[in-house]
Amino acid sequence: MTSNEKKNKRVPIHKQTKKSETVAASAEHQKPEFRSREERIAAGKLLREKVPRASHAGWTAPANRQDPIDILEASNQDRLPELVPIRYGRMLRSPFTFLRGSAGLMAYDLSSTPTTDLRVQACGDCHLLNFGLFATPERNLIFDINDFDETLTAPWEWDIKRLAASFVVAARDERYSGKDAQAVAVECVRSYRERMREYSKMNPLEVWYDHLDADTLMAMAPDEKIIKSREKLIEKAQQRIGELLLPKIAGTVGGRHRLIDQPPILFHVLGEEHEQRVREALDAYRQSLSDERRVLFDRYRLEDIAIKVVGIGSVGTRCYAALFFSAENHSLLLQFKEACPSVLEPYAGKSRYDNHAQRVVMGQRLIQSSSDIFLGWVRVPSSGRDFFVRQLRDMKMSAPLEGATLQRFHLYAELCGWTLARAHARSGDAATISGYLGKSDNFDQAIGSFAMAYADQTERDHAALVEAVNSGRVKAIIEENE
Repeated sequence: MTSNEKKNKRVPIHKQTKKSETVAASAEHQKPEFRSREERIAAGKLLREKVPRASHAGWTAPANRQDPIDILEASNQDRLPELVPIRYGRMLRSPFTFLRGSAGLMAYDLSSTPTTDLRVQACGDCHLLNFGLFATPERNLIFDINDFDETLTAPWEWDIKRLAASFVVAARDERYSGKDAQAVAVECVRSYRERMREYSKMNPLEVWYDHLDADTLMAMAPDEKIIKSREKLIEKAQQRIGELLLPKIAGTVGGRHRLIDQPPILFHVLGEEHEQRVREALDAYRQSLSDERRVLFDRYRLEDIAIKVVGIGSVGTRCYAALFFSAENHSLLLQFKEACPSVLEPYAGKSRYDNHAQRVVMGQRLIQSSSDIFLGWVRVPSSGRDFFVRQLRDMKMSAPLEGATLQRFHLYAELCGWTLARAHARSGDAATISGYLGKSDNFDQAIGSFAMAYADQTERDHAALVEAVNSGRVKAIIEENE
């Protein structure tokens, strides 16, 4: 290791103190201490002496901060090399798409920021488009976090800082002023703080059952214009199901249902070895399901499977669309998505789960108010790769913010802050976190300041990627349909 590498190497948070090292030894949730809410609120207030709320304000890149392009390049290790240029092409579009695709870079930066070392099941990639509508097993629409690739037990502050920064970057992309963008971020944090206090007063079952459904979203709409906007969004979400997606990506060949190759976004991998791995994966995935869901899964037969490129940060990891049909020709679309180590792991410690897909599934079940009935995991024996499984596009819909009014930004920020508070309250100590946050807006303003400064950093890092592409240091593919 060179001297520069030694300087740039971060000390993981779980190795900074004996106390936190003990917490990270299992890297998962400890049984709560049975103290009263008042005692835990008081403990949270005491943490302000160790980590003042104002200490979260602002961001200044350390002098020895690693080159952001080097960090991005390192994150491409073991990805499909032919797909990496697509990832860069999608990140090039704007500072916001760059932020979406660089969770590992922000995790690196967050690891040097102040933390109370209170841990929750963190989302790990908590930006505003990783929230949205999706269907519950009862076929109701709810609003919740919907991406868990990076989930891990980690400091609660990391999620709220990434979320607030994403609002500033997105608002700037929509040409709102810095003052307006910061106000949106502050609104998000205010909602988080106030909802966390409410959750601290609830009993555990009340927190667990709490959710934001479509009816609640409609009831919260402040005027007729917002009501109509949400009605349209809900209607679109209800149409985003596998059966309606199917004609766009599949057809019939030789009397068999087949996914249609659309390289480089959707394509088949051929060969007996691949077919053997698919059979192994299906058998192992089936074992991760509960008995009653195996009965349901067994009513379908695999017809075809192909690699499907999704998202931004995930591009290059192995992701498959799997097409199933019942005996009476009813379709089922599942997504098998490769699970890699969480970007938080170098700084927060390893998960208790050796299988990264199991880490994702268990984290999702802990954070989300309701999860997909086909949610499961698999480690393919012949490759050792981990995949988590879920339905593809089961009424999943993110709020379109292109051209959004400032009012819509504020309302959406309120929903995301509320939802994140509920997720953290399910897995962490809501009372202690609430005691730390307090009733004033001191923390809200501090994170608003951080979000503005980190948005500046994101714009600089995005510019560095543009320069790297222009100089030929990295290759990017700009898709025609983008």
